[in-house]
Amino acid sequence: MSHTLGIRQAQKQKTRQALLDAALALLEEQSLSSLGLREVTRAVGVAPTAFYRHFRSTADLGVALVEEALGSLHPMIRTTVSATGDHAERVTRAIELIARHVDGYPAHVRFIARERHGGVQPVREAIRDQLARFAQEVKDELAKDPVSEGWSEDDLLMLAHLYVDQMLSTASLFLEALEGPEEERPERTRLVAQLAARRMRLIGLGRHHWLD
Repeated sequence: MSHTLGIRQAQKQKTRQALLDAALALLEEQSLSSLGLREVTRAVGVAPTAFYRHFRSTADLGVALVEEALGSLHPMIRTTVSATGDHAERVTRAIELIARHVDGYPAHVRFIARERHGGVQPVREAIRDQLARFAQEVKDELAKDPVSEGWSEDDLLMLAHLYVDQMLSTASLFLEALEGPEEERPERTRLVAQLAARRMRLIGLGRHHWLD
């Protein structure tokens, strides 16, 4: 009996993931607010009623996509601002990590960039909550740095939000570079990395002089 239940659970999880994958593919060309569950189930090859065995609504599916897109990134985000190396090394490390992530998961990056200010409130809130967690984790890492001595908790959190916002902006710019003409991608990517480095450097300079 337990073996049969295990097989059923595995099949259920497989179908759930197939629905998420199909929705993500469909969302490359449209927003979540315009996505119909019949489109998703048709792409997977299951009956529309099967959708409700996994998600309450397309908004619920969207929240699951937020978790899939952002939930696993917390270690990476902390790494980008860890105190290892000097500021230039940290900036280079952060930009390389972001570029690799965009290259590996462009559909997830596109989804978050589009739905962060999209028309589905539960998804906006899920993204906001994940970004707030990122900011808190970045703040905790920044607090370990001797440069942060004397900073208030509120100011550290403000700085953390600046870094998180810059990471999101850089990811969106890398995505745009990848979607341009193929022969132009190396140069466009180089320019994005250069711009991101300058912006991060500017934040770093402000950080060093904030308490002056």
